[in-house]
Amino acid sequence: MNRLSTSWGAFTLTRFPEDPRDQLRAWDASDEYLLGHLADGGTDLSGTVVVLGDRWGALVTALQAADPAELVQVSDSYLGGQATSANLARAGAAPDAVRLLTTQDPPPERIDVLLVRVPKSLALLEDQLHRLAPAVHENTVIVGTGMVKEIHTSTLKLFERILGPTRTSLAVKKARLIHTTPDPAAAPGPNPWPHRYALPEDTPAPGLPGLTVTNHAGVFCADRLDIGTRFFLANLPGGLGRAKVADLGCGNGVVGLAVALHEPEAELVFTDESHQAVASARENFRAHGGAGRTAEFLVGDGLAALPPGSLDLVLNNPPFHSHQATTDRTARRMFADARRALRPGGELWVIGNRHLGYHVTLRRIFGNSELVASDHKFVVLRATRT
Repeated sequence: MNRLSTSWGAFTLTRFPEDPRDQLRAWDASDEYLLGHLADGGTDLSGTVVVLGDRWGALVTALQAADPAELVQVSDSYLGGQATSANLARAGAAPDAVRLLTTQDPPPERIDVLLVRVPKSLALLEDQLHRLAPAVHENTVIVGTGMVKEIHTSTLKLFERILGPTRTSLAVKKARLIHTTPDPAAAPGPNPWPHRYALPEDTPAPGLPGLTVTNHAGVFCADRLDIGTRFFLANLPGGLGRAKVADLGCGNGVVGLAVALHEPEAELVFTDESHQAVASARENFRAHGGAGRTAEFLVGDGLAALPPGSLDLVLNNPPFHSHQATTDRTARRMFADARRALRPGGELWVIGNRHLGYHVTLRRIFGNSELVASDHKFVVLRATRT
C-alpha cells in the first residue's frame, strides 16, 4: 500500500483487486497536481463537486475530507468503483460521502466544480463531456488533469468545443492541468455516441455480415471490426449444443453474438468491467440475438459472480494495457478466473498477439495449451480444465 499526502490529510490507497506484488500506485503525478492546485488556489469546494474518470478513487478519497455539499464520482470502470469504495472505507469516510455513478447513469442536474481525469479514450471523454455539459453553469470551475503524454490538441479541442475556452498549465512532474471557462452560449452539437456501423460483408462468422452494431463510447475499436476479433471469429469452436458460454471481456459482444447466431441452444453470458461495454453488448444481443432469446449481462470482476464449474466454454480476448501501463496482469487474472469457472473438461479459447506468449501462461495455470490457429500477427489458443 502507498500513502497519498494532500492538504486534507494522508490517505492509504490501493488498486482493485489488491495485490501486494503489484508495484503500480493507485494515483499518479496528475492526481497530485490537481489536488495541490485545488488546495493552493483556495477553490470553493462547498457545492456539488463532480469527478469524472477518477481511476482508483484517489481524487474523491482526498476531496471527501474537504466536506463538499455533494461529491460525485462518474466512472466507467467496475474495478475502479470497487477500489474507490475500499479506499473511502479505509479513510474512514461516511458511507454516503461520495455518490458513485457509472457512465451509463443520469448525470447530476447541477455541477459547481467539474474535475476531469483525462481518460485514455478520447471518445469516452467526448461522450461524457456532452452528458455533463447541461449541468454546468457560468460559474462552474472546470479543471482537467492528465500526464503530458495523455493530453493532446484533440483533447483540448473537446473541452473548448463542448464547454468553453480552454488553456493548459505548465507541466509539473510530466503532468499538466486543463483550465476551461464555461461558455453558456457554447453550441457543441449533438453527442455522436453511441456509434453504429454495419459489420463488413466479409465478416467470417455466419449471421454477422451486414448487421448493424451499437458501440458506446470507450469500447475498444468502437468504429470498426478490429483485426484481432475478425481472426477470432474465423476460428471459433462449433457444435456447442446446450453449452453455457461466457464472452469474457466482451466489449461490444460481437464474439458472443456470433456464438448465439450459430449455436441456437447455447446459453450466453456477456461480462466486462466496463459499463459502456456491457451496455453495447446488451443492445447488440437484443437487436440481433433472436426473438425470445435471453442472455446474462454482468458488469463485474471477470467471472467472479459465477459459481465454480458452471461454464462449458470461455471465449476471451484479454487486454494487455492497464491505462498507460503495459502488463499481462489482467490476462493472467482472466485465465485463472476462467479455470475456476469452467467445469472439468471445459475449455478456454484465447486470442492474442503472437509476441505476448500466452501459451506459457496458460500452461502454468491450466497445465496445457494447444494452438488452434495462427497468422503473422495473432494466435488462437485452447486450454482445457482437467
